[in-house]
Amino acid sequence: MAGFRIGRGRDNRTQQQQPQAPPPHGQQPWPPQAGGGHPGGHPGGGHPGGHHPQDPYGEPQYYGDPYQQQHQGAPYQDPYANNPGHTQVFSTNDPYGQGATYQAGSAPAPPVGPRLHWKQLLSGVVLRPGQTFLQMRDYPVWGPALTVTFLYGLLAIFGLDKPREETINATLSTAIPFVLTTAVAFVIGSMMLGAVTHTLARQFGGTGAWQPTVGLSMLIMAITDTPRLVFALFLGGENSLVQLIGWATWLGAAALFTTMVSKSHDLPWPKALGASAIQLIALLSIIKLGTI
Repeated sequence: MAGFRIGRGRDNRTQQQQPQAPPPHGQQPWPPQAGGGHPGGHPGGGHPGGHHPQDPYGEPQYYGDPYQQQHQGAPYQDPYANNPGHTQVFSTNDPYGQGATYQAGSAPAPPVGPRLHWKQLLSGVVLRPGQTFLQMRDYPVWGPALTVTFLYGLLAIFGLDKPREETINATLSTAIPFVLTTAVAFVIGSMMLGAVTHTLARQFGGTGAWQPTVGLSMLIMAITDTPRLVFALFLGGENSLVQLIGWATWLGAAALFTTMVSKSHDLPWPKALGASAIQLIALLSIIKLGTI
């Protein structure tokens, strides 16, 4: 056993000491020798005279001059960028790339102006509708909308001849719940119609929020019909003057609805008018004409 081990060690030592065959003529062993130089070359690993190192197959390797393009005035481009195993180089000046716009997760545009006081809001709907709707497109207006709509609903029933007679002839215990129920129903109905207008506006490509759209639509419904309601309380809903005022205020409501949807959703006026069509038809049928 001892001799066998000695024999194995002797054979292995003999194989390790066998000289290797010299490389073919004109080729140099790779990798280079310790010290950074090549046999027969210059010490220190330099390559004087512009010579390039050779690979194991005898072909020269060209690494290129990374500063050559900069010396010529052109920006440096990494020849290995965007290749497998290499990292793409990005500019730190523009985080989204030239000509590109960041969309996903981008912050919304700031409001046009501060929130209007309820007095300024109510007067602005009539006197400055364009500026008011544009400034309030990012603010909910539930407080003024619910209050004004509920107060209007309390009186709306007296603008129709038959419901007014029934309410006046009824007892107080019967009339009060009927009036309150009508006001609540008008609030809920106006909210539903405003939601329909908002949904149609979004279908047409609008970008507005639903709370300002619904709230402003409720204000438009109540404010624009107030002149007709005032005359209808004394003259009745069938009076010719009341009917004329009703048609005129309905056209005014159409103009305000179109302006509001256009400003709130960034839509052209034909699409804004189309988004308000269902609410306008309901307003004409239920309140102006009293056919439903």
